[in-house]
Amino acid sequence: MCQLLGMNCNVPTDIVFSFTGFALRGGRTDTHHDGWGIAFFEGAGVRHFVDHHAAVESPIAELIKRYPIKSRNVIAHIRKATQGQVALENCHPFVREMWGRYWVFAHNGDLKEFNPELHGLFQPVGTTDSERAFCFVMQQLRARFGDTAPPLDALRAELAVLVQGIARHGTFNMMLSDGRAMFVHCSTKLHYVIRQYPFVTCCLSDEDMTVDFSQVTTPNDRVAIIVTEPLTTNETWTSFTEGEFKVFVDGLPVEPT
Repeated sequence: MCQLLGMNCNVPTDIVFSFTGFALRGGRTDTHHDGWGIAFFEGAGVRHFVDHHAAVESPIAELIKRYPIKSRNVIAHIRKATQGQVALENCHPFVREMWGRYWVFAHNGDLKEFNPELHGLFQPVGTTDSERAFCFVMQQLRARFGDTAPPLDALRAELAVLVQGIARHGTFNMMLSDGRAMFVHCSTKLHYVIRQYPFVTCCLSDEDMTVDFSQVTTPNDRVAIIVTEPLTTNETWTSFTEGEFKVFVDGLPVEPT
């Protein structure tokens, strides 16, 4: 199946280090070679890059490694196809607009017999179960809350119910963001690490590359990295439990108020 990478921060931060290791899993250190994509929130906008070629062969992936785009919320995906052909329209992450904001979604897993009735604004362009699930989530949120975005706690509660229902159809590891928060559900396997002061030197597991984060951050910076498999060899990664749903804001997992 696919692999996911997310970043949620309290200040705009680049993801070059983490993406460099992650992209190698798209055909070199792992077999996820059926396309890839990444989306960066910048203010009210989104920079969105997808490619149906393997990440290790993609000139666009090389651009991302060399161009330090700064963002507070990033979602990336490398694909190993289970449903839908290898094609650009089937590459994650997917993007839609709702409540005057962009929403970005990516999924790792395989959903069986998941064919919800979709109507109105949200329709899939490609043929994946993932995009179908995204459209269903957007449709149900719009039906529940109408034309006005709800407070975070209400949104969190509704999403928790929706993702649990979808997960009954199979594996549903997913990341969703509107640029303000990162919503993450784990069916089988996800990990996260919080990078904050005092920062240390980190070593990638997929590449001979290290970064001393104390040299490129301030004491107030905080970054949450969420990924399918840990990216570094010398950090303590926290495993999600199966069925766990978390919300990250400003680089930390937050509990309902």
